[in-house]
Amino acid sequence: MIASLLRLFALRPLLGAAIMGIPVLLLIALGLAVVWLFKFVLYVVLPISLAIWLFRKLSRSSSAPA
Repeated sequence: MIASLLRLFALRPLLGAAIMGIPVLLLIALGLAVVWLFKFVLYVVLPISLAIWLFRKLSRSSSAPA
């Protein structure tokens, strides 16, 4: 199988690059999307959720009778 892949790269380098390159590019794009999503959750969603939770907790404790 390795010999056939080497023959493919030697005879048709563009086809070989397309076969081997597209999955690699897809994995790179998927990895970048996962990192971007993690940063989005960490820096946008989590602080907003924490602020809403803190606001509700503080407003609930101030309005509740002691």
